[in-house]
Parts: sequence; C-alpha cells; structure tokens
Amino acid sequence: MTMITATTMAVLLKPMITAHRLLLFQTQKHTSIIAKQQKQNGSLLVASSVHQSDNYCQNLVDEFDPNIPIEKALTPPSSWYTDPSFFDFELHHVFYKGWQAVGYTEQIKNPHDFFTGRLGNVEFLVCRDDDGKIHAFHNVCRHHASLVASGNGQKSCFVCPYHGWTYGLDGALLKATRITGIQNFDVNEFGLKPLNVATWGPFVLLNLDKEILPQQEADNTVGSEWLGSCSEFLGANGVDSSLSYLCRRVYDIECNWKVFCDNYLDGGYHVPYAHKGLASGLKLNSYSTKTYEKVSIQSCDGGSTESEDDIDRLGSKALYAFIYPNFMINRYGPWMDTNLVLPLGPRKCQVIFDYFIEAHLKDDEDFIERSLVDSERVQIEDIVLCEGVQRGLETPAYCSGRYAPTVENAMHHFHQLLHYILKE
Repeated sequence: MTMITATTMAVLLKPMITAHRLLLFQTQKHTSIIAKQQKQNGSLLVASSVHQSDNYCQNLVDEFDPNIPIEKALTPPSSWYTDPSFFDFELHHVFYKGWQAVGYTEQIKNPHDFFTGRLGNVEFLVCRDDDGKIHAFHNVCRHHASLVASGNGQKSCFVCPYHGWTYGLDGALLKATRITGIQNFDVNEFGLKPLNVATWGPFVLLNLDKEILPQQEADNTVGSEWLGSCSEFLGANGVDSSLSYLCRRVYDIECNWKVFCDNYLDGGYHVPYAHKGLASGLKLNSYSTKTYEKVSIQSCDGGSTESEDDIDRLGSKALYAFIYPNFMINRYGPWMDTNLVLPLGPRKCQVIFDYFIEAHLKDDEDFIERSLVDSERVQIEDIVLCEGVQRGLETPAYCSGRYAPTVENAMHHFHQLLHYILKE
C-alpha cells in the first residue's frame, strides 16, 4: 500500500484549493454586486414586491361582488379568512385608516391615567396630562424601539425600561441618558410620535392616518365620521357616558377576526340553535335589522316584565350595534357591554369585552354576578362556533356560501363595506 505524505497530499490538493478559492471569490464578488444593486434599487425592489402583493390581494377582493343582491349573492371566498397576504393587506386598508375604538374614557378618567394597546402592528399609548388633555402616541421609544409603557395605571412621566429615556405626558423627550458626545441631535425631534385621539360617549378612538387635530375638533367630528347618521340614535338609546364601568373580560379565539363579526351579524339566526338560554329571554320573531353608512343595528324584544325585586339583564328591549369594522355595542335592560375584535393573525383574534351598568345598580353584586355568568356562557358558546367555522373555512370543501336574505343583511352590509374600503 502506497503511503501518501503530507507534502504529496498538499501538492494533490493545491489545484482543488485554488479552484475553490477562485469560485468563492467569484461568488462573493457576484453577491457583492447584487447587494450593491439591491441597495441602489432597494425602494424599486420593495415597491415591485408590494405592487405584486397588492395585485394578488385585489384579485381576491374581486372574487366578491358587492353589487349582486343578497338574494343572489355569494359570500366572500374563504381566502379572505385564511390567506396570510390578505390579512396583511387588510391591516393596512381597514385598520390603519379611519377611526378605531381602542378603549373607554374611564381608563383615563384622571390626570396621569394611561392605558396601552396594540392594533395590528401598531403599539399605542393613551394618557391624560396634568391639564386634563388627552394624548395618544406610538408606544415606541425613539432610542432603540423598546416599548415605553405597558398595561395601564398612573404615571407622571414615561421612563423607557431599556435605557431610561424619559418622556412627558405630552410626549416630549425630557431626558436622554448617557448621550455625551452625540452629534446632530435635536431633543425636540425625538419625542414620542403622536396619534390622533378623540372621544365619543364613553369610548376612546384613534385614527392612525389622519393629520393630528386639536382635541376639540377631533371630538366634534369623530361622531359623524365614525357613526354617520346613527350617532344621535345611539345616544338617545342609552349609549352614553352616564353608565358605570364594571369590568373587562378578554378572549383569545382561534379564528379570523371576520368570523367573529359574521357570527354577530347573522340577525339572530344562530341564537335558537347555539344559545338556548339566551333565546329563552328573547322574542326572536321580533328580530329586526337596519343598516346605516358604517353601522348596523339589530334589535329584539325581550321577554322581561321587570319589577323592583326581579331585574332581568335583558330587559324589555335588546339593541345590538355593529360599528365597522370591529366594534360592537350591546344595550339591554340596565346593562351594556362592548366587544372589540382585534386581529392577531389570519386565524387568530382577541375579543375584549367591557361591561357597563346603570349607576343605580352598580352596587348590586348579586345581579352583576348573575349577569356576568350569563354573558360568559354565551361567549363560550360563540367561541366554539367561531373556531369550528374557521376550521371549515380552511378545508378544501368550502369556498363561498350563501346568505339567508331575511336575516343576514347586516352581514352582507359588512362585506360590502369591506369590499369598498379594500378597493380604495
């Protein structure tokens, strides 16, 4: 057997090593050229990619025709509820435009009160300053992007937990730590980035794409822009700031956000089958629906004959208001709850329930507890329904369905609004 020395091995491998180095150099050079071209044409490449994605999503939008009468119409295709690209497309066209309900005024009742939240990829912070003025900001430190605040509570200023940069309640940068030697730095340019904020009744709203308006002007216009012609109707039917806030419940649900909205908007269709307890307290043959510009109102008579000793949560009339795109107000008897549906992904959403009650019953612990138990039962039943629908939407057996014309007109109205805004 011939023994190969180290010297001989080096001689044999030298051409291979040389060729490998040449190939590596050529590859690196080619990669460098591509990287340089991408850097020079980066905006063009991104724009091209975004354009292709938009075209793809617009084709999905066009699979639903909003002009076909409900009696003949097909529902939107399942891709609206399952496609990741369509979900991102929706965030920018639906949730990052127009007024969005994000909380309630009780959360910022006093100076220094604040709360935080997330809408799509937008982290936000809402607070009230020493003078009682409400502010809203992107909840992102201008130093290295840490979240400045979390949860809710009271603060006289916001100190970033990462490097201690400090912001006032008006968003101004008050302190930037350890920046000795920094150049071209203007403290006035590094405050928290503001968002448009307004209030209507007991609700706090944000607008992510509108120019920053003075507080009074925003409050004066938000009603007509958010609710349209039914703002007076809601105010006259008990949706106002006189109610006392009770508590919050949060549900994470494995379904697209629109599945939850569709379930809410079926005109009571599913109630006798899925909510037998609720159905027993409603006169379902009285169910009616009326649509406005961006709102639909469902109403139903209750079976209550209330007396002072026997207060029914549903009362004699139930009113269910859906405010495009993701906010619901349920007003019945002495009770009101709201449902805020937050998109978390193509097949996941979070629904936040806030409960309110007429002031004279806020200390009636027995009635409140019974009402919350009843509400919780309905929500669990709805979660089972919605998650089952999502699983069905993801199967190859389903593409589009049909509407029940006499009851599902609010759902059809919702889909028409979605189509309109997605085509803008």
